[in-house]
Amino acid sequence: MKKIAITLFAAFLAFNLSAQDNMFVKGDKVLNLGIGFGGGYYSGYSSGYSKTPFLSAAVDVGIIEDVLDVGSIGVGGYIGYSSAKWESGFDYGWKETNFIIGPRGTFHYPLVDKLDTYAGVLLGYHSVSWKETGDWSGFPGYSASSSGIYFSGFVGARYYFTEKIAVMAELGSGGLSLANVGVSFKF
Repeated sequence: MKKIAITLFAAFLAFNLSAQDNMFVKGDKVLNLGIGFGGGYYSGYSSGYSKTPFLSAAVDVGIIEDVLDVGSIGVGGYIGYSSAKWESGFDYGWKETNFIIGPRGTFHYPLVDKLDTYAGVLLGYHSVSWKETGDWSGFPGYSASSSGIYFSGFVGARYYFTEKIAVMAELGSGGLSLANVGVSFKF
């Protein structure tokens, strides 16, 4: 009996998944605008600490459809920015700026009506600049920058309220936050 129930459930699930329309097809162009939260560096500071939320924009263009029956593949670009600063109250502090830019690829597979679910990878360039402000114990202000190749995997979803406007959420994108939420526009 248990095997029959599992087989029927699997058949029902397969039928429902194959019945969904893909919300992202070849030729579609989508712009994601997001605000990140969670994670990040220096979260233990209290007084004198401020941080801009992680802001991001990503473009996704559909290039291949009918992958695994109803899936599709997209490529595009990504840009993200965040900064943080701390001031001690004794004329000393620091400021850090993060900037990520690069191409990304996505695989879209429909699971629920009006929901564009996807996973992808980002291979980009991450630039970090850090600067001390003020003077601490006679040491001059320190300034540094760092940059390098950046790789990130992510999963996401867009729920379309209209044919062209959706809310979006991504986990793992950008690396400076745990999640991004925002709005998407299909052109």
